[in-house]
Amino acid sequence: MMLSNWFIVLINLVKLGSLRKHRVFCYNEPAFYEAGMFASLRHVFVGMWRCVFVFEEIMAMGKLFGTDGIRGTANQYPITAETALAVGRATAYVLKRNHQGLNRILVGKDTRLSGYMLENALTSGICSMGVNVMLTGPLPTPGIAFLTRTMRCVAGIVISASHNPFEDNGIKIFSSYGFKLNDSIEKEIEEIVLSGDFSDKIPANSEIGRAKRIDDAAGRYIEFCKATFPASLTLAGMKIVLDCANGASYKVAPTVFSELGAEVCTIHDEPSGFNINENCGSQFTDDLKRKVVELGADIGLAFDGDADRLIAVDEKGQEVDGDHVIAICAKQLLDAGQLKNKLVVITPMSNLGLRLAFDRMGIRWMDAGVGDRLVLEMMQREGACLGGEQSGHVIFLDKHTTGDGIVTALQLLTAIRTSGEKLSTLAQIFKTAPQRLINVTVREKPEMKTLPKTSSAIKAAEEALSGCGRVLVRYSGTQPMCRVMVEAVDDATAHKLADDIAVAIKEEIGV
Repeated sequence: MMLSNWFIVLINLVKLGSLRKHRVFCYNEPAFYEAGMFASLRHVFVGMWRCVFVFEEIMAMGKLFGTDGIRGTANQYPITAETALAVGRATAYVLKRNHQGLNRILVGKDTRLSGYMLENALTSGICSMGVNVMLTGPLPTPGIAFLTRTMRCVAGIVISASHNPFEDNGIKIFSSYGFKLNDSIEKEIEEIVLSGDFSDKIPANSEIGRAKRIDDAAGRYIEFCKATFPASLTLAGMKIVLDCANGASYKVAPTVFSELGAEVCTIHDEPSGFNINENCGSQFTDDLKRKVVELGADIGLAFDGDADRLIAVDEKGQEVDGDHVIAICAKQLLDAGQLKNKLVVITPMSNLGLRLAFDRMGIRWMDAGVGDRLVLEMMQREGACLGGEQSGHVIFLDKHTTGDGIVTALQLLTAIRTSGEKLSTLAQIFKTAPQRLINVTVREKPEMKTLPKTSSAIKAAEEALSGCGRVLVRYSGTQPMCRVMVEAVDDATAHKLADDIAVAIKEEIGV
């Protein structure tokens, strides 16, 4: 071989050595060596180009963490076994370094088929970094947050995509205190994962961690939930229908409410791995409405796939959304002298009627950004004990460190039992301002100002409202969707303006 060819091969090998740390070239290496050693100079350049192309493609994927952990379609980047392994390693490395407690990480999941794959990959990554793993199996996300704190774990990891369909999955991480990780820690974990370099972080083989399952995880969480309901009250005499969304609450939720005395009927409590959130749960309440009316139940309670949300149904079969649940619970806390600083944190998605109701009750309200993390941050900063979203994600900070559908349900039932009123009566606490909310599936998420038709439709809607309403258009942080919300003086106006914006979005970036 000519000296020049050997020189090129040497350059290629140096490039390969620098790129191999990114763990993306294994399947290219045989072709690369063959091209470098035995083929023509042209093949060498082809081999180089293929490797660099793959490297740039992976690096272009970039950011892992979104508004609620890592989320995407299972078995596609970033929700792959390879990424989960790296996330397990990086999480163990970063969090054990700053933690003086027990050297273990709690791992739980919802009922998605892909949970098995990700659970094993995360466990392998964590153990390889010398940290032990405690496995709970299917358990609500807030249950993992609770157990992480009370079992003095380095961290807690939940494998769930919450309210998303079964095809999706995600990874959420809680700190040792039971709160979701802050941005700086997520960034450090992300940087380590994307670098792919763990060579100076892996411990000796004698220090590899162990994994074991916790037999009483569900029981511990059930007792925690029950303790948030006043000991002076009981659910005896109440008939409650639960919709478990074929998700993580399918075992624990019925036990909580029946042990507090209620007669419980449960629907969508037979997970198959494929049916989580499928036409059921907090986003699809039609089945629950019918069952409540059919059985003459007092209330229906719908959770999402990981049970961090609650949407209720009253005895007449009418849906009671998160805004109404927050208003009812805020009044109950205010009357009991337990509403800290007479303050509730809400979001821009919260209905105008809720804000007016708070004004009438003498309750201060503050808008955080959209998303439970931003709600929680403002609650902590401003000293609030109650905050949440219209979607049913409600945080009772005196009770828990995160949104919890079961705990929220128990606080709503506390208000019902304390007042002696039916839910339909309590839900009249405010009249919902006419509002239209549309979710548009999109293929990409460019800045709104770069979409001329959408920008024009938004401007036209704002001009039509003339200050007597609101327009809010934003991308979902957890799904490939753009959310359109319009409030107006009447339903017809709200529907027309929201529909016009949705049509523009579909034309420009819709699927």
